[in-house]
Amino acid sequence: MKVICTSPSFAKYDAAPIEILNQHGFELVTLPADASPEALAPHLPETVAMIVAFTEVNEALLAQAPQLKIVCKHGVGVDNIDLDATRARGIYVTNVPDANKHAVADFAFALILNAARQVTQAATETRAGSWPRIFATDVYGKTLGIIGLGNIGKQVALRAKGFNMRVIAFDFYPDEAFAAEHGITFVSLDRLTEESDFITLHTPLTDQTRNLFDGARLRRMKKSAFLINVSRGGVVNEEDLFQALQDNVIAGAAADVFVQEPLTTHPLFSLSNFIPTSHIAGYTDGAISAIGERCVSQILQCVQQHERPVNVMNGLA
Repeated sequence: MKVICTSPSFAKYDAAPIEILNQHGFELVTLPADASPEALAPHLPETVAMIVAFTEVNEALLAQAPQLKIVCKHGVGVDNIDLDATRARGIYVTNVPDANKHAVADFAFALILNAARQVTQAATETRAGSWPRIFATDVYGKTLGIIGLGNIGKQVALRAKGFNMRVIAFDFYPDEAFAAEHGITFVSLDRLTEESDFITLHTPLTDQTRNLFDGARLRRMKKSAFLINVSRGGVVNEEDLFQALQDNVIAGAAADVFVQEPLTTHPLFSLSNFIPTSHIAGYTDGAISAIGERCVSQILQCVQQHERPVNVMNGLA
């Protein structure tokens, strides 16, 4: 029984997930994150499970994998997996929605602080021999708007309380109980856009959220506001963001995610008020180990125990 893994971070800090697979008679086939369909093809006929990061799991791939029972997303977003096709074939699709929530929330707040205090710009200029006197922006006491108050968004909200921030949120499926308990106010998307000093995005990429922040929405933000995206690249229209930053429509932005990844160059990279990072928000030793363990547990549950695994994303009963 083969398990194909195309996530470069699987078992990176702890070999326990691999050892568990071996102990239960699975053969782990590790392939690069950008493995081509031709590289995957020889292994697919015997594959019962896949652990993927960004591999496109589509109908053409599934047609070559008659024994496939489960696809585990080594992370949260499943927009690279055809959920209709897997559902039609009775293949479970699972993710790990909360294993890296603390790592991503920490990183989101790091980007908030970095953007506000211009840490990257100060470090770059200092290293170049300058001694910049950068007058920046306070975070303490400001208004934080969170779009997507799920596992990660909730953790960002809790961190914001330590900075005495007013927290407002927008979510298509609001958790009113959590908001009431922690003094968070749900507001309309327009109101959040207009009132927030910092906006963080923690939403999946769907038809509802694609280009959610386009030129029109960016122009509704305060000129002094910052936009932080650690969700999916397509939630923000990158061309419109470039224009807004170049024209000082907003004060700054940071993104850990892009429409096309990986990137070696992008017009946004030329702007001093934009902070790019390489989709690493969830990459900590603790988070990666927990995600790997959860994926293996789901495979064992599905393949060997013939049970419904946890966090099924494609609606199989």
